[in-house]
Amino acid sequence: MSEVKIYSTPTCPWCIKAKEFMKENNVEFKDFDVSTDQKAAHEMMEKSGQSGVPVIDIDGTILVGYDVERIKKLLNIGN
Repeated sequence: MSEVKIYSTPTCPWCIKAKEFMKENNVEFKDFDVSTDQKAAHEMMEKSGQSGVPVIDIDGTILVGYDVERIKKLLNIGN
């Protein structure tokens, strides 16, 4: 099973969509609220070079934004 981390904020609509997608596809993930967790915010910026959310880490591959096709490919979820 893949290790998935989502760096997000509660008000980000694309973050919400990413987490809903994971739940709908029974993908376990860790959610980090970078609006309150400074350590996670720093980690996200180190990994992605970005301050925008969502940043999704799938087994060390970093995605900036909600790219559903790339997420499906990385998680080997249908077509």
